[in-house]
Amino acid sequence: MSFTVALTGINAANENLKVTSHNVANANTTGFKGSRAEFADVFANGGQGLTDRTIGSGVRLSSVRQQFDQGSIEFTNKALDVAISGDGFLTFAKGDELVYSRNGALGTDRDGFVTNAQGARLQVFPASADGFDTGQLQDLRVSTADNPPRATQSIETSLNLPAQGDIPVNTPFDPSDASTFSHTTSVTAYDSLGTPRTTSLYFTRTATDGEWELRTQLDGQPVGAAQTITFDSSGQIAAPAGGQITLPAAPVTGGAEDLNLTLDVSNITQFGGGFAVNALRQDGFATGRMTGIEITKEGIVQARFTNGQAEQLGQIALTEFANPEGLSKLGDTAWGESFTSGPAIRGVAGSGNLGTVESGALEASNVDLTKELVNMITAQRSFQANAQMITTSDQVTQTVLNIRR
Repeated sequence: MSFTVALTGINAANENLKVTSHNVANANTTGFKGSRAEFADVFANGGQGLTDRTIGSGVRLSSVRQQFDQGSIEFTNKALDVAISGDGFLTFAKGDELVYSRNGALGTDRDGFVTNAQGARLQVFPASADGFDTGQLQDLRVSTADNPPRATQSIETSLNLPAQGDIPVNTPFDPSDASTFSHTTSVTAYDSLGTPRTTSLYFTRTATDGEWELRTQLDGQPVGAAQTITFDSSGQIAAPAGGQITLPAAPVTGGAEDLNLTLDVSNITQFGGGFAVNALRQDGFATGRMTGIEITKEGIVQARFTNGQAEQLGQIALTEFANPEGLSKLGDTAWGESFTSGPAIRGVAGSGNLGTVESGALEASNVDLTKELVNMITAQRSFQANAQMITTSDQVTQTVLNIRR
């Protein structure tokens, strides 16, 4: 019996070395989680009728337990690389099956879907009118289509007209003759096709104190008649009411829709000093081409465009489990839901224990090489000791056989 008992010890040490070897081999595997071999003693009669003189039958491998400790975060500066600092898993669709991983080395396939190296598609919560719909999952897809333009509707002016400004000496108004107006400034607006349109504003002081005329031209063509703006004794806008001027529709060339502009003059002042433009803002923009992808700590994926706009593509769906050690090992640093792990609990970064998302970074393997090498030495000594037990048992058996001679 001592032979078989020692043999179980050799087998156990060998299994321990296999687990250690597997950990060491994956010390540089992104998102890898190390394992630990756990052993239990063996009694031939299954624990019934044992006495204080019962001798065990050796050892067996009871479990290879996964260790889901946090790995170190290593920055790569690649926008689609994602690391999780917390307990959550990235969610992937592999055919009709959902799999989970901590390996966030991502890229795009020929159709623009964001995938891992095995072709599984990253799952996100789709954007909705109220934020993101956390009740459903969809594949994250990056489109290379242009961001559509938006026609300018409002132009906000923030400037100062000099209270002691001169009245123009010549009339009538002529945009090409600076002596027929007091001051001018311009801003670029956009039509419905994204074509830039130069919008010029001309200010003419009248003979009435605190009164000015404002004329608007679009690409050199007048838009409506002159608008009167007046100021009170403190230099603030008195008229028009609310500081809003609605201009008539302005026709444009190139097949775009007429521009319907509203001028916000509520931030124009009439103080002492010179003419000064503080800000000119308009709410339109041209067509934009995608310049890159950005992922926030909350896992919100945004596409950035040359026109300064950002489009939300979705929010990364993170998943956690009541017992992650019970997850089914699928290989390729992926796991599947099992009865032991409990059902998947989905959410967004920053909620519960799911953790936060680090863009441009990857989670390294959590294997501690120093610890694994020490464990290797321990397993080797155990193997040698059990082998010595077999040698000793063989010598004892040989001695018994020699007695009969």
